[in-house]
Amino acid sequence: MLTRETPITIAGPCGQLEALWLDTPDARGVALICHPNPIQGGTMLNKVVSTLQRTCRDSGLATLRFNYRGVGASAGSHDMAIGEVDDAEAVAHWLREKYPTLPLTLLGFSFGGFVAAALGARLEALGITPEKLFMLAPAVHRLTDDTPPAGQCPLILIQPEDDEVIDPQVVYQWSAALGRAHELLKVAECGHFFHGKLTDLKDLLLPRL
Repeated sequence: MLTRETPITIAGPCGQLEALWLDTPDARGVALICHPNPIQGGTMLNKVVSTLQRTCRDSGLATLRFNYRGVGASAGSHDMAIGEVDDAEAVAHWLREKYPTLPLTLLGFSFGGFVAAALGARLEALGITPEKLFMLAPAVHRLTDDTPPAGQCPLILIQPEDDEVIDPQVVYQWSAALGRAHELLKVAECGHFFHGKLTDLKDLLLPRL
């Protein structure tokens, strides 16, 4: 199995986007992974994002993670709203061109959970239903009527119970009000960045991928 990602650039709305791509031979699907808040130092090399990539790889998926506008070598400047979703949509369309017949799984951590969920809604509006949507410690407060979450694909929420960045109760309340079937997994004795819990996170993800 290939394990080393290839550095690439993808044309985005504000210029080139920096990305890491793993083209898995005989992949059964594709995973697009969205990173946390760039204002707070989030990049595609975040350790939670790296864990998501390796777990998707180990489950037989081709993977792609990327830096939003203004992060790393990606062109542009931070938007912290629609702009990052625009970036993710450009990356998703690049993947669809590469893998037109393979199902697309979306994963996002923290701010990336918002981006992945909003991207899923855009894809559904285009008639493309993601295979699954994983939202980890997600910034659900950013999801609004203007940027709604995906509503058709299977949804898995993974929330640390001791999250010091995203209030767990806000996520639980959002989950309770969602009005559609989904899975909510609470990780005990775990902070926002899954310190000491990355193996547990992988164990939660693998059977659901």
